[in-house]
Amino acid sequence: MESRVIKILSPKNKKIALRVIPGHFATSNSHINLYIDLTLMKTRQKEAAEAAKVIASQYINDAVDTIVCLDGCEVIGAFIAQEFSNAGIRSMNAHESIYIISPTFNTNGQMIFRMNNQPAIYGKRVLLFVGSATTGDTIRKSYDCIRYYGGITVGITAIFSAIESIDNIKVSSIFKPQHLPVYKSYTIGECPLCKEGQRLEAIVDGYGYIKL
Repeated sequence: MESRVIKILSPKNKKIALRVIPGHFATSNSHINLYIDLTLMKTRQKEAAEAAKVIASQYINDAVDTIVCLDGCEVIGAFIAQEFSNAGIRSMNAHESIYIISPTFNTNGQMIFRMNNQPAIYGKRVLLFVGSATTGDTIRKSYDCIRYYGGITVGITAIFSAIESIDNIKVSSIFKPQHLPVYKSYTIGECPLCKEGQRLEAIVDGYGYIKL
């Protein structure tokens, strides 16, 4: 798979590169023809910092108390918080500092916030940050979870998103489908690659992939 990597530079910042691999892959909600590898952007200091600049610039006039990070994006989330602080954006938190937290999942697969993190959600203005969004299911579950714990989602952002909005909240992103070479997402039962007999290569999620 790695030999087929295609590097795509962001039109918003040429220091940010998205790495994609063409093939036949399964997510938890769909089948896709491109695997979007966010590993380096999430783990390299300089790339994470550049990604944070682009994301933060889209919310520079919004007060944010908490950044909820999914898909292992906490490093970028911390840089986003720093960009907000550098711009003079002040949170409503008592210590005038932004929380960066992630949900966990219970044994039934439900998204939850543990008791020690719930104060960072209740009554707080939340920016929801995911690595990639294809069908929007994960974003919607996260949005509903934040609302259940009393949070107010003021923004939704991603490194890559094929979704434009959730409940009238715009989903901003660094990369969109038009930046990728013929990106397609299919429901599992209607995947044309499966119908053509093309075998699945890997199961993928926001943390990486497992070859089949």
